[in-house]
Amino acid sequence: MKTIMLTKQDFLKKVVDYENNPQDWKYLGDKPALIDFYADWCGPCKALAPILEELAGEYEGRIYVYKVNTGEEEELSAAFGIRSIPSLLFVPMTGQPQMAQGALPKSVLKDAIENVLLKP
Repeated sequence: MKTIMLTKQDFLKKVVDYENNPQDWKYLGDKPALIDFYADWCGPCKALAPILEELAGEYEGRIYVYKVNTGEEEELSAAFGIRSIPSLLFVPMTGQPQMAQGALPKSVLKDAIENVLLKP
């Protein structure tokens, strides 16, 4: 499995410490990240999971593909205003993250990775 599960504690260390810096987005990672907010019972989330695994393999070493289980990490989901799943947070190295919702096709995800996460 190439995708990486995140708990709230992992998120605070690897992505952003929103508890200590609630007003200031400061990404803590060393590579851009795509974060999938999902639930085990969600049909579109299940459809998206193998696509994210493929992308994690294709972009291995260039980006992180994280997964956050909204059922287990309710506080983290609430902090990011997750109202529908799947929700995808694209986190570039600089600038603000961008949120997308729904089970997007692989071609759209690749385009977002190239143009949001990996754009110089």
